[in-house]
Amino acid sequence: MGLLIQHPYFVQHRRGDFKIEAARRNGSQSISSTDLKKLDFQNIPQEHDHVVRHTAAWSLSFYPQPLLNLRRRSTAGTTPAFPFINTLGFISYLTSTLALYASPLIRAQYAARNPSSPCPAVRANDVVFTVHAVALSTLGWSMFARRIWGFEQGSSAGERVGPVMWAVAVGCVTAVVALTIFVATRSSGAGGHDWAWLDVVYAVSYIKLLVTVIKYIPQVRTNYERKSTVGWSIEQIVLDLVGAVFSVAQLVIDSLLQGDWSGVTGNPVKFGLGNVTVVFDVIFVLQRYVFYPGPSAEAGRKAEVVEDGERSRLLGGRDDER
Repeated sequence: MGLLIQHPYFVQHRRGDFKIEAARRNGSQSISSTDLKKLDFQNIPQEHDHVVRHTAAWSLSFYPQPLLNLRRRSTAGTTPAFPFINTLGFISYLTSTLALYASPLIRAQYAARNPSSPCPAVRANDVVFTVHAVALSTLGWSMFARRIWGFEQGSSAGERVGPVMWAVAVGCVTAVVALTIFVATRSSGAGGHDWAWLDVVYAVSYIKLLVTVIKYIPQVRTNYERKSTVGWSIEQIVLDLVGAVFSVAQLVIDSLLQGDWSGVTGNPVKFGLGNVTVVFDVIFVLQRYVFYPGPSAEAGRKAEVVEDGERSRLLGGRDDER
């Protein structure tokens, strides 16, 4: 049973066939699934404000933390594990996004495995976003290099990249290399039903999903141990939350327009990223406004340091008078 969406450009699905028809006043044009190389869902105009909103919100979310670090001339209160593993995650996400968006071989293998919805739910805005994300994540990580920025750093163990994060990074790269070698010896070409390069793309994209699951944990723990969120920008979290909500909405609406939920199952990372991000962002919001809303532990420690300094100066002055 076909699905017809009333829109100047609509997508019609039929059993064993896939057709895109552009309804116009002077007629219509159709593209059959028999020529996958010419099939490009990206060229269909889609006027959804949520696409622009989630990309803009996520893109803007990369700026508050670096700006806060610059203003404070310090990275105290934040963990380098977050930008470190985040950079790895976005590099992997960029790689998989580019492959699904621009590689004819990968797109053909994807279509073979998802015949009812042969076009990946990946757009140009996803590519632009990931390039931007890699650049800003790298910038954020670089701010922990004292030789480059000269920023004050915290002294706790949570403010260093721990062995667990390093192990995760090395393990991810090793796994992808091993799978690449395996597929290179067993790939069945463009069919996509056996082991294929699409599996390598999926593996690379799963790195981003894994990174999203674990990257927030060190910061959540640091905030808990310090009983404070000072140094950790809440503005970036709010923007990140808005972007995650709209990202999930975009994927769901795209799948509805194509009339098939394989748009979600065929791109599980993008769907998973949005949901996992929402969970952690809510945790950070609760830490900021519910659990630790009062004066921070860091502010208290700084006040004690100032008070001790003043006391030492006064006592020193009295000794001089004697």
